[in-house]
Amino acid sequence: MGIPSPSDEVVQIVHGDGAGDPTVVTVSCPDKTGLGCDLCRLVLLFGLNVHKGDMSTDGRWCYIVLWVAASRRGRPPVAWDLLKERLVELCPVPAPFGVDTAYLAAAGLRGDGLALAAGEPRVFLLKFCCYDRMGLLHDVTCVLCEMELTIRRVKVSTTPDGRVMDLFFITDARELLHTKSRREEAYEKLQSVLGDSVTSCEIESATEDMSSCLQASALLSPLVPEQMFSEVDVIEEQSSRSRSDSRLSVTMDNSLSPVHTLIQIQCGDHKGLLYDIMRTVKDCNIQISYGRFYAGQKGRCEVDLFAVQSDGKKILDQQKQRSMCSRLRTELLRPLRVALVNRGPDAELLVANPVEVSGKGRPLVFYDITLALKNLHRRVFLAEIGRHVVDDREWEVYRVHLGEDDQELSCSVRSKIVDGVTNMLMGWD
Repeated sequence: MGIPSPSDEVVQIVHGDGAGDPTVVTVSCPDKTGLGCDLCRLVLLFGLNVHKGDMSTDGRWCYIVLWVAASRRGRPPVAWDLLKERLVELCPVPAPFGVDTAYLAAAGLRGDGLALAAGEPRVFLLKFCCYDRMGLLHDVTCVLCEMELTIRRVKVSTTPDGRVMDLFFITDARELLHTKSRREEAYEKLQSVLGDSVTSCEIESATEDMSSCLQASALLSPLVPEQMFSEVDVIEEQSSRSRSDSRLSVTMDNSLSPVHTLIQIQCGDHKGLLYDIMRTVKDCNIQISYGRFYAGQKGRCEVDLFAVQSDGKKILDQQKQRSMCSRLRTELLRPLRVALVNRGPDAELLVANPVEVSGKGRPLVFYDITLALKNLHRRVFLAEIGRHVVDDREWEVYRVHLGEDDQELSCSVRSKIVDGVTNMLMGWD
């Protein structure tokens, strides 16, 4: 594999010639563990669907090409220049001539000899009071997403007279929220969606006591883990939509390559599919040397991954192969868990997704939940985001209490809410 010259761009974005043509995103840079997963997560964060992908690496340098298109459902226009900037930030810096990039990565250094950034981003607390209205929570979430303010946790409460007190624990991808100008920008954009009903709006640095709330979360009902987190027989289970294109197949083959194990996947498409594959492979400590992804027009996807273990050898152990295939089936069939349960007199919507071993959660989940509820004309009475460990695995759990008028929802209405939220999260029409 040829290594690009220093003048070559690390990231290139080329738009299609005609309407509806995909945009081609090309990344060429030194390789690092989990880079493919990080890139796919960022593409998902910017509201893009991957229609086709090719990736290859020689262990030192990688070359990744993604054909992407913007999601049409409720998303603002894609900030392509910002996406390119964020993609470049993810890529390791090429090492000076004669320096071993693998050695630098193992030593925790960048290619330019500088130490890699470490530590958690600074947490801020956004709190505001205003009168409630339909879709308010989603409109606020939309503003935060557009400003690259990541929601780490949220607490939303509504009083009997229709006032809301919302607390958002957020981090800033631009790391500028401590400045006056950045906060004023946030106030101005929030004012535009909150309107004249807002009585207060503040952003402050989260204290140590406040930050500790990020680690704490209300206990889940004993019945919830049974409903949400049980490992089902994914071979027998059918998609909730029961579509003919939802058939899932995951196989491994060691006969086609002398040095790699071929992982072949055939499945139905959903939003973030390639991210779900790459995060699973990353969490299982499997390295991809070459990969090809293709999503057909009828919603069927084909994936070929030539992979090795962390020691550079093929995956020969039969038990490890079965475990890996089972894990992929589960993650692709149920990347998110959605349920509507009773909590006292209220109906509580629960959405859970697995957290990466690195500690990162799936992007835009709260955005999609609030957008789906807005489209369904459902008010949010209380909301919370927390993390829970179930069976030695960490999950990000979104809990949304619907209004008191929803306490006696019929089976058909419950099904409509679950399907609406699920379809929005999965990118199904």
